[in-house]
Amino acid sequence: MTTSPMTQARAPGAAREGDEAWRRRGAILLFVGPFFALFLAVIVAPLAYAVYLSLFAEKSSGLGFGGAETVFVGLGNYLDTLKDEAFTDGFLVILGYCVLYIPLMIGGALALALLLDSGLARFGKVFQAALFMPHIVPGVIAGLIWLYLYLPGISPIVDLLGDADFLGGRGALGAVVNIALWEWLGYNMIIYFAALQAIPAEVVEAARMDGAGGARIAWSVKIPMIRGAVVTTVLFTIIGSLQLFTEPTVLDNSSDGIVSTWTPNMYAYNEAFGNNDIGQAGAASIILALLAAVLSYAVTRWGNRR
Repeated sequence: MTTSPMTQARAPGAAREGDEAWRRRGAILLFVGPFFALFLAVIVAPLAYAVYLSLFAEKSSGLGFGGAETVFVGLGNYLDTLKDEAFTDGFLVILGYCVLYIPLMIGGALALALLLDSGLARFGKVFQAALFMPHIVPGVIAGLIWLYLYLPGISPIVDLLGDADFLGGRGALGAVVNIALWEWLGYNMIIYFAALQAIPAEVVEAARMDGAGGARIAWSVKIPMIRGAVVTTVLFTIIGSLQLFTEPTVLDNSSDGIVSTWTPNMYAYNEAFGNNDIGQAGAASIILALLAAVLSYAVTRWGNRR
């Protein structure tokens, strides 16, 4: 059986197309492969291991004279964690933290970005660098800097304010919010300022020709056009609030209002390294991760609404 000349001519072209398709797939894998490898190693594997640990607990055999053994408890650690008031009270702290922190963070960063974008602020580049500089400081160092400024007898600010108690029961939350604002306000301001710079100049000019003033342009034109950036920072801020750990941990030993289980993240750390209960620490971590996922979905849906 012989093939027609047309079929013979088509065969090399089909082979070349097949080779080209394989080369494209190889290029895609070359660029995407490292991401998925890191994602599996850094995100999926630790989560899967935490889920595994959360299903087991250390139990002592007999009257406590024998060695401890690892037993499967299923969802027992999750139930114990949810029934523990030290864990659930931590979410009340996070709620109060979000009520104070998120409006101040988003509103302050937006106001500063709009001020820079308007051109009214002199030395704009210097202003941007000065506001962004605290974000470069690691969280532990930032906590230590502000701990010095909060301590009576050491801090010049406390002496000037008449022995104000920043680390007491009522002032502890505000002290932590202040540290977080100092660290992250400039970072979010840079995100908003970059988004504002991408707004077409003709849009702002058209609003100005229609008689809109500076405040009206900012509220009705600029802020709606950077909605995506605002939603993104709100999402990251909520997730970061759920993970609150570094700043209150630094202040823990010097504050009457902060304890080792003050936030859910601190609770998980204390269970793992204070009480040596890895199973319950894993359960607390997974509950916190699930809550972060639900809130992320809710904020994303809210942001996608017209």
